[in-house]
Amino acid sequence: MVPAIALSVHPLAHRHQQHPARRGSLGFRKVQIRAVKPRTRITMLSRQNPEADAAAGTTPLYLGIDFGTSGARYALIDRQGAIHSEGKRPYSPVGDAAGWASSWRAALFQLIDDIPPTLRPSISSISIDGTSATTLVVDSETGELLAGPFLYNESFPDALPAVASIAPANHTVCSGTSTLCKLVSWWNAAGGGSAGAAVLMHQSDWLLWLLHGQYGVSDYNNALKVGYDPEAGAYPSWLASQPYAPMLPSVRAPGDPIAAVRDDVCSQYGLSKECVVCTGTTDSIAAFLAARTSEPGRAVTSLGSTLAIKLVSKVRVDDARFGVYSHRLDDAWLVGGASNTGGAVLRQLFTDDQLVALSRSIDPAAASPLDYYPLPRKGERFPVSDPDMAPRLQPRPESDVEYLHGILESIARIEAKGYNLLRELGATAVEEVFTAGGGAQNDKWTAIRERVLGVPVRKAEQTEAAYGAALLALKGAGRRVGVQS
Repeated sequence: MVPAIALSVHPLAHRHQQHPARRGSLGFRKVQIRAVKPRTRITMLSRQNPEADAAAGTTPLYLGIDFGTSGARYALIDRQGAIHSEGKRPYSPVGDAAGWASSWRAALFQLIDDIPPTLRPSISSISIDGTSATTLVVDSETGELLAGPFLYNESFPDALPAVASIAPANHTVCSGTSTLCKLVSWWNAAGGGSAGAAVLMHQSDWLLWLLHGQYGVSDYNNALKVGYDPEAGAYPSWLASQPYAPMLPSVRAPGDPIAAVRDDVCSQYGLSKECVVCTGTTDSIAAFLAARTSEPGRAVTSLGSTLAIKLVSKVRVDDARFGVYSHRLDDAWLVGGASNTGGAVLRQLFTDDQLVALSRSIDPAAASPLDYYPLPRKGERFPVSDPDMAPRLQPRPESDVEYLHGILESIARIEAKGYNLLRELGATAVEEVFTAGGGAQNDKWTAIRERVLGVPVRKAEQTEAAYGAALLALKGAGRRVGVQS
């Protein structure tokens, strides 16, 4: 059973037409879980006492859960970064917007239940990543879902004039898909003053709340697209002065401890009452963390349902005209953007088996003459910000091998255009690219991308965002002093 959390949609819920991405199949598909032998050592260490752990006969473990665009995954690691268990669950949203929230909640607790029971008591901390700018509005007094979820790629152009009138020119929030546009659109539709105890939550905030029960806590990666300034460490005055500002969450660093796991969750799933829930991050940031590279000029491309790039830069770059924004990374910046091209397009055209078979016949050294702009539907975010951009997938040659080659090369050109744009805007030039996500498994595509990008491209040692979320949990476990229970 899943702990009861109210999920009915309040009458003030947004009445915008549902995005096509909200439709889903009924029922869960076959679960893929595997317990694995520990592997992959990393250099990141917790501040906990290994000698004390050894004396107590326990090995603390750290749980990271990734909520991507099409499904959720978990990775359970130890202090040295070795994976002890991992698994995944697809989403199965049913009905209206609340169906997405229900499917996420179900996936969260199913994944926890999927962890071998013998390992659950050793989980010391948990962190979760979610898709950037996926937004919910929740009643902080009842837990009721007032509006949303509004998905990461859902645009609210009706709010753009109001947002543009208060934000600096070309700010990250000046995009119809930004979290702030979603909040303002809902605020206007709800009548503002009637919002009462409403609080804004990002996807990972809400999922973490299901575990710790405290409202209004987020991280500075997720809060970027609502207007939080990670350089100043505060909301800017132009945002803090707005009537909906009380809805904004408090912001902490990713991986900061929030509170212990709720007693009912601990009892139901056999978790330790000492297990701590830590702030999360976005899915693309988690994928970057998993690759464990932090030198300027190093980048990570996440090839999942969409294409997201993150480049370590000495210079912060933000320009909403092109969907470019910077996340804080200690003393440097992660500059990047996310395109709607990617694996979702490929899955519309080919089965997984076809992708594997056709890729074998592609010559990656030969440039494809086909020029496409592969999108799953109308609308692009980066490196061109155009909600009306139409997919371009014609003409289709008779050969499926040539067709796939053209699509893979066209996606690589979009990736190259993205990195070139970042350099033109002042970011550090890319020198090496690590690849995360499902696309990292395709060696022919990697070779095509290396030729098109003109820099070394290789698969990250860890390619799953869940691993990056687990590293945040590891980080938080070493900072658990003073955590509320």
